[in-house]
Amino acid sequence: MTVLLTGVAGFIGAHVAEALLARGERVIGVDNLNPYYDPALKQARLARLAGRPGFSFELLDIADHEAMAALAARYADQIDRVVHLAAQAGVRWSLTHPFDYVRSNLVGHMVVLETCRHHLPGLVHLVYASSSSVYGANAKVPFSVEDRVDQPVSLYAATKRADELLSECYARLYGIPQTGLRFFTVYGPWGRPDMALYIFADAIVAGRPLTLYNYGRMRRDFTYIDDIVQGVLAALDRPPPREGGVPHRLYNLGNNRPVELVELVRLLERAIGRPAEVRLAELQPGDVVETFADIEASRRDLGFVPQTPIEEGVRRFVEWHRSYHGWR
Repeated sequence: MTVLLTGVAGFIGAHVAEALLARGERVIGVDNLNPYYDPALKQARLARLAGRPGFSFELLDIADHEAMAALAARYADQIDRVVHLAAQAGVRWSLTHPFDYVRSNLVGHMVVLETCRHHLPGLVHLVYASSSSVYGANAKVPFSVEDRVDQPVSLYAATKRADELLSECYARLYGIPQTGLRFFTVYGPWGRPDMALYIFADAIVAGRPLTLYNYGRMRRDFTYIDDIVQGVLAALDRPPPREGGVPHRLYNLGNNRPVELVELVRLLERAIGRPAEVRLAELQPGDVVETFADIEASRRDLGFVPQTPIEEGVRRFVEWHRSYHGWR
């Protein structure tokens, strides 16, 4: 059968598509190629998928209800699973462009749910992307899926938590099996240029100063892309049962080993072979000081065990960054 994959030109989406194709799945990829960051990177990711047996691409916006309904109608007898990764990302961008998040993350998620409900009669499972940002101002670490998540510190976080609640509602009302995955600071080759690792690497290579907020006292649970992909596929293969309760589950996908940003800079310096010029600044609105995933439930139910140490992941990222941008 066929997987409908939204956000296929995105960082995680392109890697998930590649893994699905590698195991013989058919993938219908959807993306609107929006210019939040350079669309050339998204096009380059798509170019790696183009021509692969079983892959097709649809240029459309998931918030366009009619377009999504028409797409689903064309493939209604084929699509049995949906991996919904499309979203407007970025905590700081949400402070200045709030309606981008309302359209992509709220309307878009609702359109995907309605598409599944009305147009995909053979649907077995919907897996969707949430975020570690939902933990907001929580002080207890590591973050557990059992923790309360009603103190968001950014609009981005609020929309992601709202998506989880919408999915809970649709699972309860209509029996749509769903799994939400809270991703923790995903990094690796073909990554997003708005993320810290990419920003820091760009600065070091160009000889520009880089900024560490909260005066460098920040820790992130950096999770390598291959480990995330393994978790996504493991979740996709294990839909929650329709019988015996609401068929909706939430899991953390994180490395379970937070790293200080100062240490991340040291690893980049070593991999790039150049020193960094570091400037310190106060904590920015919307930022949290630490993320740290409790992955016991993911380990138990999905067999999720991250394999990539941060040292190796940074080295692989730098190798890709050097090749993609052509520096020596």
